[in-house]
Order: sequence, then structure tokens, then C-alpha cells
Amino acid sequence: MLDTAISLMQGGATPSVSDVAEAAGVSRATAYRYFPSQAALVSAVVDAGLGPILTWQPASEDASARVADLIDTGMPRIEAFEATFKAALRLSLEQWVQGQSGTLGEEPQFRRGHRIELLQEAIAPLGDRLSPEAMERLAQALSLAFGVEALIVLKDIWGLDGDRPRSVVQWAASALVEAALREAGEGPREGFEKG
Repeated sequence: MLDTAISLMQGGATPSVSDVAEAAGVSRATAYRYFPSQAALVSAVVDAGLGPILTWQPASEDASARVADLIDTGMPRIEAFEATFKAALRLSLEQWVQGQSGTLGEEPQFRRGHRIELLQEAIAPLGDRLSPEAMERLAQALSLAFGVEALIVLKDIWGLDGDRPRSVVQWAASALVEAALREAGEGPREGFEKG
């Protein structure tokens, strides 16, 4: 069933549990045993799509190099599963609208947030040089450049292709880390390729 759900989401759909049951040729009762809600289903597909990103481990003690490595590991995978992540984003936005209008009902909300832990791990070496508030703000700022939303802006709006989106993301991430260090009274750091 997970493979069927992945296939549907890679095709751009945001399937319900019933949709996956029908496409997989299993009963709805069986499907709901594995995925009790659409949010659970989409979360499982997103986790499968993220794959090696979820198991990323930093190989350096330099925060700049760690962020660059996370981007180099993550962005190609995010691009490969772009349709899946866009479908998940669509569900998140639709549920937000339903929540605002009071029509969400009992459906659990789809929650996103893997990038928080990943980015916090990437910048962890800066913890002795930046205040907790500066660390949180840096992770928040980096989250604007790391994820499918960055691809939406850079590919769909700007029309970038090939390695250009990742190059822009790397540049933005480098600039954010350097700005945080500069604000803390330290100079720019090495570790990012300029592109």
C-alpha cells in the first residue's frame, strides 16, 4: 500500500486512505488498519520520500560545512520527490483552510517539521558562539531555504533548472550563517562553495 501511495503522490495526487485502498486492491478496513487517517498516510509517504535525509549525520565539526552537506544531501532528494512534497504541502494548506473555517472535523492535521531537527543538528557547533535566541533564529531562517518551498520559488517562479536552485540555496545558507556569526562579533566562516 505504501508503494501505491508513493506512486499516487509522485503523480501529483494527495490521495485519501480509500483512494490508496482502491488503487492497491485491498479493503478499506485493511488500509485504515495501516493508515488510520490521511495525515498518517501522507506522513508515511513523506518519510519514505525523505529517505536518506532523515538519517543524515554530520561529518564535520564546522557548522558551515554541515549546513552545506545537509543541503547537498537533501535538495537532490527533495527534487526527486518534488511531486510528493508538493502534494503534502497542498494537504497542509488545505487543512489550514479547513481549520480556519471550522470544517476540518475529526481529521488529524498533517504535521511537517523534520527540517527543524535537521537544521538544529547542522548548526549545533555554533551553540557556544551564538545565544539560544540567535541559534533559533538562524535555524528558522535556514528553514526558509531548505525544503520544497525553496524549489517552488526557484523553479516554478524563477524558472531555474539543473543545479541552479541548489546553488542559490547554498549561497543563501552561507549568507545566513555568515550574518549570524557577524552579528555575534565573529567574521565570515569558510565551508560553503560559492556558486
